[in-house]
Amino acid sequence: MNILVCISSVPETTTKIRFTDENKAFDTSEVKWIINPWDELALTRALELKEQYPDQVQEITVATVGGQWTEQVIRKALAIGADKGLRVDTEPKDAWQTASQLLPVVQNGNYDIVMAGIDSSDYNGMAVGNMLAEMAELPSIAAVSYLDLDGDKITVKREVAGGKETMEAKNPFVAIVQKGIAIEPKIAGMRGVMNARRKPLEVLEPVNAEAMTEFLSFELPEPKGDCIMIEPGNESELFDKLANEANAL
Repeated sequence: MNILVCISSVPETTTKIRFTDENKAFDTSEVKWIINPWDELALTRALELKEQYPDQVQEITVATVGGQWTEQVIRKALAIGADKGLRVDTEPKDAWQTASQLLPVVQNGNYDIVMAGIDSSDYNGMAVGNMLAEMAELPSIAAVSYLDLDGDKITVKREVAGGKETMEAKNPFVAIVQKGIAIEPKIAGMRGVMNARRKPLEVLEPVNAEAMTEFLSFELPEPKGDCIMIEPGNESELFDKLANEANAL
């Protein structure tokens, strides 16, 4: 069994957000890139499956869409334990274009399970996994919080209103995973970092796929007001400010 995990590069949460080109583009200078947290959990579960079922899971491949700047994230995935990295050499523009670039990877890879995070922490796209499944004409299950193997059977659980739903899937299929699929992301050790340098990272030519949307402008939220200190025991002032200034009551 071969597993493909689609990963994206997102800014670390401490990144100071700036825009360029008259607020039409995100300023990527001085950004530290990390694996999108949902994708990282998907990768962690894929690696756990390989550890649990070494006779069944042969190879874990990670794939991303992006320029050379994304290779630091691929190398991190390889350091964590992925066997092979693929990079489609074009800048990701929107969900449609990104899924279109990943489609040949899926079609040519003979993967049994394709995993993708349910969301991305940069643009909150929430669409690449579903689009990829539709384009590849593969069945898909969204909001997966549990995935395990039992012989040829693949058991999947996902959260639904009021409880959980247990399903049985046949490969190949696409699992769009959310929190709960793995407890904590794996952390690369020194040996993993060293081994990652020797693992294959293949650069693929992009296909002809245009974006369906474009960013017109960005704007930062209004700065927060100054913190107001209220002396202990002065509840009347607290209620007054909550009611008349914060409109919270």
